[in-house]
Amino acid sequence: GRLCIMGEHSDWAGGYRRFNSKVVAGMCLVSGTSQGLYARATPHPNKLVLTSHDHRGNRVGPEELSMDPKELLRVANSGSHFAYIAGVAYQVAIRYHVQGLVLDNYKTDLPLKKGLSSSAAACVLAARAFNRIYDLKLSARGEMDLAYHGEITTPSQCGRMDQCCAFGARPVLMRFDGDKLDCEELTLKEPLYIVIVELAGHKDTVEILQQLNRAYPVAATPVEEGVQRFLGERNAALVGAAVDAVEAGDAPKLGALLDQFQAEFDEALIPQCPSQLTAPNLHRVLSYAPLRKHIWGAKGIGSQGDGCAQLLCKSAADMEAAMAVVTSELQMGCLPLQIGATRPVTQAVIPAASFAQTLFPASKTLPPALFPVLDADGIMKPAVLVLVEQALAAGILKVVIVVDEAARSAFDDIFHRPPEPRTLQRLPQRMRDYASVINETGRRVHLVTQIEQRGLGDAILTAAHALDADAPYVIMLGDHLYKSTHRNGDSCIQQLISCFDGTSLMALRPTAEAEVSRFGCATGTWEGSRHDSRQKDGAIGAKDGGEIGAKTQTPCAGHVLNLTSIVEKPSVEFARSNLVTPSIGTGEYLSAFGLYIIADASLMLTLKDELDVCLTSSSVRHTLELTPALDKLRRDRGVRGVLLEGERFDIGGEPRSYLRTLAALAPDS
Repeated sequence: GRLCIMGEHSDWAGGYRRFNSKVVAGMCLVSGTSQGLYARATPHPNKLVLTSHDHRGNRVGPEELSMDPKELLRVANSGSHFAYIAGVAYQVAIRYHVQGLVLDNYKTDLPLKKGLSSSAAACVLAARAFNRIYDLKLSARGEMDLAYHGEITTPSQCGRMDQCCAFGARPVLMRFDGDKLDCEELTLKEPLYIVIVELAGHKDTVEILQQLNRAYPVAATPVEEGVQRFLGERNAALVGAAVDAVEAGDAPKLGALLDQFQAEFDEALIPQCPSQLTAPNLHRVLSYAPLRKHIWGAKGIGSQGDGCAQLLCKSAADMEAAMAVVTSELQMGCLPLQIGATRPVTQAVIPAASFAQTLFPASKTLPPALFPVLDADGIMKPAVLVLVEQALAAGILKVVIVVDEAARSAFDDIFHRPPEPRTLQRLPQRMRDYASVINETGRRVHLVTQIEQRGLGDAILTAAHALDADAPYVIMLGDHLYKSTHRNGDSCIQQLISCFDGTSLMALRPTAEAEVSRFGCATGTWEGSRHDSRQKDGAIGAKDGGEIGAKTQTPCAGHVLNLTSIVEKPSVEFARSNLVTPSIGTGEYLSAFGLYIIADASLMLTLKDELDVCLTSSSVRHTLELTPALDKLRRDRGVRGVLLEGERFDIGGEPRSYLRTLAALAPDS
C-alpha cells in the first residue's frame, strides 16, 4: 500500500507547470506500507487467470481473460473487479512479447478504501508479476511507470504518487515538475508507528479536486493565490524539512511538521472548499487531548476531509494505546501501520570448507580461511577470525562457519578450545586478554561440517539447519577479506547491513574487462534519482585495472541497483553484450564483492531443489553453485546490488593475491 505522509495535492498541482512556469514544482513524502498484497505467479500459454482475496478473506475468481489487447482494454474500461489488473496486462501486451499469466492473490492484509491506494498496489502487483515471470528487466521505477499507465487505462484517474509502493515499505521523496517525475529513496533510521483513523464522516473527493483545481493554472482571486502558495513554496519547505527529519531519525520533529502542515493546509485550502475541508470529525481527532500524549503529531490523509487521519505515535506501545482511545472513546475504526519495520540482520554464514588448488601444498594443511594475516590492531590472526570480529562488530549475534571435516578440529581450536594455562603463562598480558576475547567470541560461533564439497551453493545449504529459517542472514566468503574506506569508518559489512530494507542484497565493485571471467558479475538499473545527481564528476571505476584490491570510489558508493542479471564468470564477449551498467567506467563491469544479505528462506529452498536435481541426474560430478541460485532469487523475489566504500581481497586465489592482502591489511606502523 501507499501512505502520503506529507505533500498531498502537490502531485497534480506541479503538473500545471506545463501551462504556467510560475507554478512551483510539487513535492510529496510518501511511503509504502508493511501491509499489502501477496501473490503467486506462473506463466500461462495464452490467458490471464486471476484470483484474489481481500483483507477479510473474501475470494473472487478464478477468472480467465484472453491476452488479446482489445479484450483486456474492454475489461479495463468496464470497472469490474479485475479492471486494474486488466489495465496493466493491456499495457504489457502492447509493449512486450509475452504470453499469459496465472496470478493468485492468495492473501491481502491491506484494507481497501482507506486512503492507502489499494488499487495502485494491485497495479504494481500485476506489473511486478509480469516483470518477474518474463524477466522484463524493469527497475522498481519501471514497474511503477507500467502500473501507472495500467491504472489510467481504467476509468480511474489516479495521481503519480500512488504507485510508489513499488519501492517497498520505505519512504520516497517524489518531485512533480510538469510531466517530469523524480523519485528519491530515503533512509529511515527508525521505524515509524502510525495509526490510521477511519473518521466515519462524509467525504467527496471529486468535489475537493474540482474546487482546488479552480486555482490553476492561473490564480484569479486572493484565495486561489493562497492555494497556489501553499501547494507550491510552503509545501516544498515543509516536505523538505520532513525529509531531513526522516533521514535524521527525528520522529518528534516529523510529528511537529505534520501538525504545522495541517494548520497551514487548513488556513490556505479550507476557504477554497469549505463544504469538504472544514472536516469536523478530522479536527476533533487531531485536537483530542487523550490522544496527544501518545503521538508526536497528526494530519489528514489524501485529499483530506472526513475520510481518514494519520497519527504518528511515539512508540509501538503508544500506537496500541492510541488505538484503544480511538476505538473506545471516539467510537471510530482504526488500523496500525509500521513503516521501515524490517527484521534486523543478526546471523551470518561463512563458507570456509574450500580447497585452494593454486595454494597447494599449503592448502593441504590449512584452508584459506585459516591463513594468518596481520590485522589493523597489530595481532596476527587466522583470516576467519577477522571476518567473525567484523561481523560481531556490525551487530551479528550468531555466526555459522561451514568447515571441511578434516579441518574442523583446527576451527574448534580457535573458537572453542581456550589455550592451556601453561601456554597462557608464556603470553604477554595483551595476548592473555585477547585470548579471553576470543573465548567470548567463540560463544557466538557455530561450526557445521560439509561432508562432501559440491560447490559454494552446497556449502551455504549445509548451514541451513543452524539458521533461523525465516530471518535474514549475511553471507561472507571464508576466503575473502574486506577493508573499508568509508569516510566514517563503517566496515564493509556495516555498510551493507545499513542498506538492508527487506530485499536481498549483493555487494558489488567495478572490475576491469580483462578480469570479468574470474568473478560472478551483475548488472541492473539504478534506483532513485540521487545516483544521477552524484555522477556529475564522472563515472566510477576500478583501481589498478580491476585487480585484487579494487576499490569502489565514493561518488557512487552505497548506491543501489535493481539487478536485472547475475552471471557466473562471464566471457568478455558476453559482458560487452549483456552486462554494461550506466555510469560505470568504459570497459568495466560490476562483479561480486563477496558479501551478500539474503532476506529469508527463499535461497535455501532454491538450493535444495537444485541439489535434488543434481543428485538424480546422471552426471558424475554434482556441483551446486551460488550464482545461478542468486539469479533465480533475483527473478522470483528481486535482488538489489550495492556499491560499497571499500576493498575486497581474495586470499584463496593465486599466491600473489595472498601477498597483496597481507600488505594491504597490515597496520601502517
